[in-house]
Amino acid sequence: MVVNKKKEMKVVDVSFDIVLIFKSLFALGEVIGGFLLFFLTPARLNSAISWLAKGEMNQSSHSFLMKLLLDFGAHFTVSTQYLFAIYLLSHGIIKLVTLVLLWKKVLWAYPLSLLVFLGFIIYQLTEFVHTHSVMMIVVSLVDVLMIVLTLLEYQNIKKQRKEKFCQR
Repeated sequence: MVVNKKKEMKVVDVSFDIVLIFKSLFALGEVIGGFLLFFLTPARLNSAISWLAKGEMNQSSHSFLMKLLLDFGAHFTVSTQYLFAIYLLSHGIIKLVTLVLLWKKVLWAYPLSLLVFLGFIIYQLTEFVHTHSVMMIVVSLVDVLMIVLTLLEYQNIKKQRKEKFCQR
């Protein structure tokens, strides 16, 4: 019975660490992407899209992806640039701070991270309602997984600390 509990705790620990790695890399990507967006002006974006579209222009019909890119470029303004940059930077930094605290196993960070991820889920589902972007559902599902693993990891850490305290 004790061996099974230890195995379960180990599976939770490893699963938590794996998801934490992916979430951390994604958050780091958001911060880098947000920073780089400050340098991606509408003119630069449209030049890049035009360069990509050169091969497509020779064909009579554009691919679905190319049409999306052309439409995005046509509607990409300076205000959109700054909105995306600030959103990615703030979202990424909040996630990174929370994830670093979880990496360090700071006990009060676990309930805080649950609130942060729940807030992200609410926002992402609201965005899904407006944009119908399947990516919002995918990211929300990953956040749900993160919440479940964070809860389990929080319970494990509290139990381990209680056991260490009782052994003294």
